[in-house]
Amino acid sequence: MDLQVVILAAGMGTRLGQPFPKPLTPLKDGRTILAQQLGNVREAFGDNVQAMAVVGFKLEQILESAPDIAFVYNEVFDQTNTSKSLLKALKATGNRGVLWMNGDVVFHPEVLRRVEPLVEQGQSFVCVNTAKTAEEEVKYTVDENGHIAALSKQVPLTEALGEAVGINFIAPADKAVFIQRLIEVDEQDYFERGLEIAIEQDNVQVLPVDISDLYAVEVDFAEDLARANEVI
Repeated sequence: MDLQVVILAAGMGTRLGQPFPKPLTPLKDGRTILAQQLGNVREAFGDNVQAMAVVGFKLEQILESAPDIAFVYNEVFDQTNTSKSLLKALKATGNRGVLWMNGDVVFHPEVLRRVEPLVEQGQSFVCVNTAKTAEEEVKYTVDENGHIAALSKQVPLTEALGEAVGINFIAPADKAVFIQRLIEVDEQDYFERGLEIAIEQDNVQVLPVDISDLYAVEVDFAEDLARANEVI
């Protein structure tokens, strides 16, 4: 499997209010969020899987915590959003499919085992939670074939089928157009905007993968961290 795993770890994480990068937030089991993610990745895809982190804020701390993975530097991490961090990673990974995740998601190891067949098939996907949908989250709808139609925070709650959890895959066949759309979007756009445009204008077919029966907690606030520690 020619796969690149990317962790978006460049942000400042100001909402959690800690003096170090959010991926280095310690969990109750002694690991950091980043270590939990990398452990899940290696459990699913093997110790030799190619992993990379996009770094920015206090990058030296992340480099020291995970010296055995590759790194890409977003030098304007304080002026851009996840669309531009992901763009840097995609440009650095050749023609391989890329499984990427936000650097603040604590998730069940079974999530990656569930999506492994889609990675092998070369099917782009977004992992979603259909059990809950909040106004401030990235929400989605689907078309008549079950592929994602809309993917943004602007999707009305009355239309949303669930919310994205921050674990995604772009297949090799879809990668070039996705890169182009990430180039075009605004500096402050999330990567979901580039994916949404690729769906709308390039007919990229992205499947929603329901992982509602498994935990995936995006740690933005102290209460999120508490919830993550309850489920790991």
